[in-house]
Amino acid sequence: MEIRASTVLPARREPIELHTGDGLTLVGELALPADRPPVATLVCLHPLPTHGGMMDSHVYKKAANRLPALADLAVLRFNTRGTTSERGTSQGAFAEGEDERLDVAAALEYADFHDLPRVWLVGWSFGTELALRWGHDPLVQGAILLSPPLRRAGDADLDAWARFGRPLVALVPEFDDYLRPQEAHERFARVPQAEVVGVDDAKHLWVGEPYVRIVLDEIVRRVNPAAHPLPTEVADQPGQLDQTGQLDQPGQTGQPDQTGQADQTGQPGQTGQADQADRPAEVAGP
Repeated sequence: MEIRASTVLPARREPIELHTGDGLTLVGELALPADRPPVATLVCLHPLPTHGGMMDSHVYKKAANRLPALADLAVLRFNTRGTTSERGTSQGAFAEGEDERLDVAAALEYADFHDLPRVWLVGWSFGTELALRWGHDPLVQGAILLSPPLRRAGDADLDAWARFGRPLVALVPEFDDYLRPQEAHERFARVPQAEVVGVDDAKHLWVGEPYVRIVLDEIVRRVNPAAHPLPTEVADQPGQLDQTGQLDQPGQTGQPDQTGQADQTGQPGQTGQADQADRPAEVAGP
C-alpha cells in the first residue's frame, strides 16, 4: 500500500512532559519503534507559535507517524512555552526565542535521562533559530534546518556553530519567502561543515506529499543512512492495531491529521495544491 499523507505506521507513542530550568512544564510526545530500540533520535523544534507553529506542524507529525517504523528513529516533539496543540498547552508564554533556550535544554535533558541514542536537532523556520542559538550541547550529534530564515539567528550564531563543529544541514526551498538557496549558500559559507540543499519548486511550508518525502528522506540520509531511501509503500497488515487501539486498514492506520495539517499564510509563494492531511492549519512565520 502506498504511504500517503494520512498514513500512520505502528510505533510506541507516549505522551511526555518536559520540565524547564525556570519551573515550567511543557507537553510533548515521544514516538519509538514498535518492537526494537531506536538507532537515533530526532528532537523537533517547531515553527513560530504566534503564527500557528506547534509540535503537530505537519512535517513533524508525519515524521512521528512514519520514521519509527521506516527508519528505526525516536521522534520527540513538544510544544515550546505558551504553545498549544491537540496534546495540550505548555506552561509559560512565548519569549521571542530567548527563554526558549530553557525549552531546548529541557528536551535534551529528557533525551539524556531516558538514554535516547544519537540525538539530532531538527528545526523548522523559527525552530531553526532555536537550534542554531541554543543547540550547542555535547549530546547533540548535529542539526537539520528546514526553511531557515536566519533572522533571529545571525552570523554570530553561525560562527558559534562553526566552532561547535557538529554537522549542520540546511534544506532550503527554491521559492522560500525568507531565504532562498543562493543566499543560503552565501550565509552558511561561514560554517565549514554546513551543507545547503536547495529543493526545487518547494516553498517555506513544504506543503504537499512530494516535498514531505524529500524532507524525511534527507533527514534519514544523515541520521540513519542504512534506512535511506525511505520506501514509498508498505506491506498490507490488515487487522493490526496501532498504539491508540484503532484498527489499522492496510497501509492506512490513521485518519487524516487535523492538527498537524500544513501551514499556509496567504503570503507570496505559499500557494499550491495539497492533499487532505496537508490542508493549511498554521503559519510557520520567520
